[in-house]
Amino acid sequence: MGKTKNRWLIALAAIAIQLSIGAAYAYSVYTTPISSEMGWAPKEITYAFTIMMALGGISAAFFGGFVEKNGPRKSAIVAAFLFGFGQAGAGFAIQIDSLILFLLTYGFLSGLGLGVGYIAPISTLVKWFPDRRGLATGMAVMGFGAGALITAPVAANLIGSYGVSTTFYILGISYFILIILGASYIAPPPKDWMPQGMQQAIDSGKKVMKKDLAQLTAKEAVKTRRFWMVWSMMLINVSAGIMIISVASPMSQEMIGLSAAGAATLVGIMGIFNGGGRLGWAALSDYIGRPTVFTIFFVLQIIAFTMLPNVGNVLIFQAMILVIVSCYGGGFSNLPAFIGDLFGTKQLGAIHGYLLTTWSMGGIIGPAIVSQIRERTDSYVPVFYVFIVLVSIAFVISLLIRLDIKRVEGQQESQKPNTASKGLNLQESNN
Repeated sequence: MGKTKNRWLIALAAIAIQLSIGAAYAYSVYTTPISSEMGWAPKEITYAFTIMMALGGISAAFFGGFVEKNGPRKSAIVAAFLFGFGQAGAGFAIQIDSLILFLLTYGFLSGLGLGVGYIAPISTLVKWFPDRRGLATGMAVMGFGAGALITAPVAANLIGSYGVSTTFYILGISYFILIILGASYIAPPPKDWMPQGMQQAIDSGKKVMKKDLAQLTAKEAVKTRRFWMVWSMMLINVSAGIMIISVASPMSQEMIGLSAAGAATLVGIMGIFNGGGRLGWAALSDYIGRPTVFTIFFVLQIIAFTMLPNVGNVLIFQAMILVIVSCYGGGFSNLPAFIGDLFGTKQLGAIHGYLLTTWSMGGIIGPAIVSQIRERTDSYVPVFYVFIVLVSIAFVISLLIRLDIKRVEGQQESQKPNTASKGLNLQESNN
């Protein structure tokens, strides 16, 4: 029998994968240098980022079954080839002056790698950390959020020293190596594995482990009402967060007179809150529960969107933006653990992939709402009122999902005498 791997090293391997694909958020560093060197319009260059982000969520859903069937190692290797070659291929596209090839490599290939690389380690981490699901997934997803913070200055320095094309070659190869290194160690735990001392703590009554509400396949999960409740909450949370991220700089300059330098600083701090929120909110959820955390998200955002149109104080305005961004990051980090709580770990990767379609849709809906309203009204203020309504709907859904959880728990409690001989069956009907 082989030696059981160290779960903290498993987490480190997952972070290595997430840091690499999280570099996608550093895209803005390339826009001006590419435009200056190649003469391509910034709008044309941005299409590659749009394609990559849209495919990120779609490919996560598409590859969810692949991850469950082949495991995290093979899935991460696939991500290494797709994302690494997509980034390096972008360098070749620039070298031969082909915008079409740039869209195919940076946009299409990297987008596919982004989706599979994002979900590959998550279900494995949940299984390695049955006692700290939120913390585990928070660490990995924080790595994704922090990827841009590391990549942006590195890429800027490389561009200044070697040019855009060579920078893509260097970074593409680096991402490939880093993801492969993560893939070489990551693996699921043995069946029914628990960390040392956990079983004894449970047997002695010192620790109470809340059982997953159900153990469902992806096909079974999508037939439940709570799947669509989580999907709706995530869509609104993602739309709100990406909307703020997409216009934070011009909006803060227009509404509260922040300077261009001050707005740039705000954008940098937003990255910290995005990454920090992923870890902080996820770790907190291990103590107060995922349903409570999502309810708090929407209460905070209702307050923030209500205050933003009326705040004249620069610090308070920025604080409200940072609150929304932290909830955006926290939504992503809490999602995998919440899936485990509600649907079990049988096909967590596949279910996670389906729910990440909200990432693609929110990336379109949020910026579309703000751009259309700003264009028609010449103001950002009406945007906040629209999101007050949307986030209020999400708040109500967060309360309804609690009722649905209690309903299922009640059904299971009433069925206990009938299932005593077979043990607890956590499956539920598809009502």
